[in-house]
Amino acid sequence: MKKKVLRNILASTLVLGLLYSCTTQKEALEISADEKAIFDTQGEERVEIKDEETEYEIIIIDPGFYTWLQSIARPEGYYSQDFLENRNQLLVINWNQRVLQPQRFNPNLYQLQIDYNPAIDYGYEVNYKLYNYFVYFQRKYNQRLGPFTPRI
Repeated sequence: MKKKVLRNILASTLVLGLLYSCTTQKEALEISADEKAIFDTQGEERVEIKDEETEYEIIIIDPGFYTWLQSIARPEGYYSQDFLENRNQLLVINWNQRVLQPQRFNPNLYQLQIDYNPAIDYGYEVNYKLYNYFVYFQRKYNQRLGPFTPRI
């Protein structure tokens, strides 16, 4: 009887161990010294994201974003517009959900909703800068807005 109980306990422990080892572990973000210095910037830099043809505009006032966009982010053309639109759609949904839950998520980080309609073509520049702001925001404030790690 003792052998049977011991065997069941060992089998259960083995199964739990295997399940734990197969689960996805949160990846720690690797932030370079240059990127960290940009995150620590105190001066406000206003970045306007707009497309003259579509007349859509987003204004970002987050210290360091402009410098990060120019020096750390992948260059324009690196991502396709389809990729950017798909990511932005998901990230905006998660962002807006957090804006609506100030008791659960820091209302100082998530202040305003973003009106992003996937049926509208905002152009490459708007999608590129919006996506990169989400990457910057997630890396700077150690947030996760989607199922993937924000990488550069």
